[in-house]
Amino acid sequence: MNPHLAPVDVPDPALARVQELCDLTDPYAVGPAEDELFTAAMAEINAWHSDRSPFFRRLHEATEETAPAGAFTAPLVHANFFKRHEVLSIPRDDVHLHLTSSGTTGQKSQMFFDEWTIRSAQRMVARIFDRNGWITPDQEVNYLLFSYQPAPDLKLGTSFTDNYLCDFAPARHVEYALRNTGNGHEFDPFGVVAALRRYAEDDVPVRILGFPAFLWFTLERMRAMGLPPLTLPEGSLILFGGGWKGHADQQIGKDELYGRITEQLGVPSERIRDTFGSVEHCIPYIECDHHRLHAPVWSRVFIRSTRTLEPLPYGKTGYLHLVSPYITSVPAQSVVMGDLATLHPGEECGCELNTPWFTLHGRAGVSRNKSCAVAAAELMKGMS
Repeated sequence: MNPHLAPVDVPDPALARVQELCDLTDPYAVGPAEDELFTAAMAEINAWHSDRSPFFRRLHEATEETAPAGAFTAPLVHANFFKRHEVLSIPRDDVHLHLTSSGTTGQKSQMFFDEWTIRSAQRMVARIFDRNGWITPDQEVNYLLFSYQPAPDLKLGTSFTDNYLCDFAPARHVEYALRNTGNGHEFDPFGVVAALRRYAEDDVPVRILGFPAFLWFTLERMRAMGLPPLTLPEGSLILFGGGWKGHADQQIGKDELYGRITEQLGVPSERIRDTFGSVEHCIPYIECDHHRLHAPVWSRVFIRSTRTLEPLPYGKTGYLHLVSPYITSVPAQSVVMGDLATLHPGEECGCELNTPWFTLHGRAGVSRNKSCAVAAAELMKGMS
């Protein structure tokens, strides 16, 4: 068994339904029993944070039910709150991991995780990988990470996640696109092109992880250099994370990006997947083979009006609202993101998954706050 699939225990027996929910092994189970369990788990985690966080207790007491009738109470906390406040529901001594949301500039969300919370989130990722057949302990792979090379005191959530994803297949070789210079990070396009050409001649699959903007820039550089298309070995996999935030003026459509990857690297569309996640809400949202971001069983997704924050029906655009009772360290079980999105019923996808899925439409408004992808995109300025 992969160690990230191993059992992990909640920090308090009072969270028995949270334990039961997070122990569900089918990442996309759906039905009345799962809904009832989710509601009970949310009640437990709200009580947990109310007992331990004066901030959340006041919010919970002052907030009327904000979820649809018959579901569960979920007081809203905007993700930006964590850029300005450190609010814990555990003693500092119980902090197992400290991560931040932003890159080289901008305000950072400061998120703190106890061992249960981070291991529970990692186990969710492992279960989705396992379901897709992406845990291959007997198959070496070559990694190309379009993310930040580790450095002392680097606490970026994206760097932590991409390095964690390397645990699911043993590494023959690892290359980073954003290299640590000792005074920050720099994008190394020629090093990336050289790695791809070398990997194409090797006999093991390639796993490419990280920001899509940098892979697009690499493909453009390869074309400008007159390099012929490559064929990465069979079984290669591309998983994006971080989006195009901060570089929307150069963003291309998903179909064009995936098409160019297949054309220039030989990776078929079904082996190219986007993901969504944040340091404030570590639940993994990973595209199905139809390239839709389905909600896993451990979370619920709502869309909130940009005017009133009322929940919106399927197909309407508003703020993305993500809910999960998995987190015991910080009262971030109900987070309103700065992303605009629409929600769709599972059956509209056409894949084998039946849980609702959402489409992202970019960030809402203009802000000085910058995400990891924003800071990373700034490294590309003047290079294309």
